[in-house]
Amino acid sequence: MEKSTLIGIVLGVAALIVGMILKHASPSALLNPAAFMIILVGTTAALFNAFPMSELKKIPALFKVLFTEQKLPAKRELIGQFMNWASVARREGLLALENTSDEIEDPFLRNGMKMIIDGGEPDFVRDVLNEEIHAIEERHQAGALVFSQAGSYAPTLGVLGAVVGLIAALGNLSDIDALGVSIAAAFVATLLGIFTGYVLWHPFATKLKRKSKQEIEIKKIMVEGLLSIQAGVSPAAIEQKLLVYIPFQERTDMKEEKKEEGAAVNG
Repeated sequence: MEKSTLIGIVLGVAALIVGMILKHASPSALLNPAAFMIILVGTTAALFNAFPMSELKKIPALFKVLFTEQKLPAKRELIGQFMNWASVARREGLLALENTSDEIEDPFLRNGMKMIIDGGEPDFVRDVLNEEIHAIEERHQAGALVFSQAGSYAPTLGVLGAVVGLIAALGNLSDIDALGVSIAAAFVATLLGIFTGYVLWHPFATKLKRKSKQEIEIKKIMVEGLLSIQAGVSPAAIEQKLLVYIPFQERTDMKEEKKEEGAAVNG
């Protein structure tokens, strides 16, 4: 489970409730059915007007992505794997990797490995894999855009809810005692609109974009690794080439670990 999403939601709700208490506002004021109707149903209606059904059907899957920890191969392990494959390919040829390709779990990497084993031209292999990466990015951007737009609609609908509440409050000025309560209730919709927009929907869109970026970066490592194996590049050169995808500090740590391992072997 993606704990950060759950923690973010809990902290956001807690901040709102505790903040209201500290401001001497009753949290029970949030229990306003009309406000929830305008914000939640109104935002949903806006999304139906903005996106085709084919994209809206993916919303449950997007929530699953938000609450599920992303399972991606570690970059260091992936680089090590490419170095091992490069060693085998240089000693025995690309066909020696044929059995290995059937054991690869990642469909993108398995497809790329089969293409280089089958003797596909490097430019063709690169074009096919890059087009697949582009298609993945397009799908991810479409999913993030749904939440991004929801984050834009919700605060504006909050203003609409406040206007509706003020109309109701000002329509009955004879009861002065109830007027203050009515005006306060009118702004609950604005509060909910801003909260859902900037604590939920916009951050959800950002998280989807970040997860997409991490996945695409792994895919790019795979493309460069596969093409390097096909070109007969040495394992050391592959490592040097792919290390650019790893943060500098982590690269430094890897070098230190290698030095320690070498010292232990020599010792």
